[in-house]
Amino acid sequence: MTIYQAARHRRLLTLGIFIALAGCAVGPNFHSPEPPAVDAYRKDALPPATASAGVPTGDAQRFLEGADVPEQWWTQFASDELNRRVGQALAHSPSVASAQAALRQAQENANAARGALFPSIDAKAGATRGNVTQFNGAPTSGAATGASTFTLYNAGVNVGYTLDLFGGVRRTVEAQSALADAQLFQLEGTYLSLAANVATASFREASLREQIHATEQIIADYKTELDLVEKQNEIGAKSMSDVLVLRTQVATVQATLPPLRQALEQTQTQLAVYLGQFPSTAELAAVNLDALTLPHDIPVSLPSTLTRQRPDVRAAEAQLHSATANVGIATANLFPQITLTGNIGSIALHTGDLFGGGTKAWGIGGNLLAPLFHGGTLRAQERAAEAGLDKAAADYQSTVLTAFQNVADSLRALELDADSLQAQATAEKSAEASLELVRFQYRNGAASYLQVLDATRQFQQARIALIQARAARLADTAALYAALGGGWRDEDASKVAIASPPPQ
Repeated sequence: MTIYQAARHRRLLTLGIFIALAGCAVGPNFHSPEPPAVDAYRKDALPPATASAGVPTGDAQRFLEGADVPEQWWTQFASDELNRRVGQALAHSPSVASAQAALRQAQENANAARGALFPSIDAKAGATRGNVTQFNGAPTSGAATGASTFTLYNAGVNVGYTLDLFGGVRRTVEAQSALADAQLFQLEGTYLSLAANVATASFREASLREQIHATEQIIADYKTELDLVEKQNEIGAKSMSDVLVLRTQVATVQATLPPLRQALEQTQTQLAVYLGQFPSTAELAAVNLDALTLPHDIPVSLPSTLTRQRPDVRAAEAQLHSATANVGIATANLFPQITLTGNIGSIALHTGDLFGGGTKAWGIGGNLLAPLFHGGTLRAQERAAEAGLDKAAADYQSTVLTAFQNVADSLRALELDADSLQAQATAEKSAEASLELVRFQYRNGAASYLQVLDATRQFQQARIALIQARAARLADTAALYAALGGGWRDEDASKVAIASPPPQ
């Protein structure tokens, strides 16, 4: 083997080593966490169906284990006004616009990081003005004979490339891409929470309207009774104490109206904000509680799929991915960096001579930067990244546990809501029957007016409680849809392509 062949082999070997190193990325590689090893949301088994009550929104609900949540789950309540509100909120809410902008920002940050994988190419041009003193060359005098002033022009292209030997650049791309994924899932979470907030606020609005209507009816009944008692008092059939007792009762019930109206007003202004409108300009058609349909068949996703359906869990996983890549970045900073540079251009005394014969200039070079002493900074940064990874792992676990808690609580709430509604419906019917009986007895002299007032008060409380129980059942159904991820589908993530995993 000649000396030239040996040198060639050495160059090829060096190139092969560089290529092999370029395929390595130091630090841990990310792997999606395994689904939790649980097969149920609660210790006890789900009942086949909830209890049933013979009132609107009082039908039994069946739990369909393993079924998928509808993507537009709010349409299951069969309310055109609710559908309109959710659609307007998703289209015009500033919170959605903010999340969308954050996603675009994260995507562009990932694109910017990806640019470091390629060589940088820059054009340059310049001009230098200077002079050179000329001597006559006489060995004894050494006197200057004149000065020559000139302008030197240059133009060319510089190329630079940092070899990603230890994967620091690729890990940076990976970290930024994971953050973009996190923003994507946070956007989906914004959609989900906004739809759930609009739905529950709409149910609360309908409940308050119904409570106000029921209270106004009770006040009207009281006033009718008051007019009758006042007339009887005028002819001496009733005492003034009877009149005062009834006036007190009317005023007491009337005092419950302002808080209900205030709560209704606050709910409507909150809905206006959800819809991206000012309270003074929002137009909300009334949502009738009786017109809302309670979904009968409730899908309950398998526990093994919950972590792939909840946007907040997916966002926490993406944060864990980014934290894993950050460890690789900090580790790569401990190793040398090699930068290759090259330039080609032209230098001339006149711009017209640029790139002409005899004016070409070029150069190639390489720089090695190896960290020797940084006062412990690089090691501290690596330990900080490892601590960040531990935190992201704990945050992910906490998010998963909270997700399972939300589902378990919502399932239990639906079961107990049905029992409560059934009991409240029975109580309301009994209170109404008791009131009719006491009124009959009062008209026949077998009961006092205080008994009538007490029976009326009990009926009023039972009626309001029934309305609240009906609204709670609707709201908790929406909460279960949201707890299960609200129809999130894995293929939705493909709507925004971020980046592929780094080379192994």
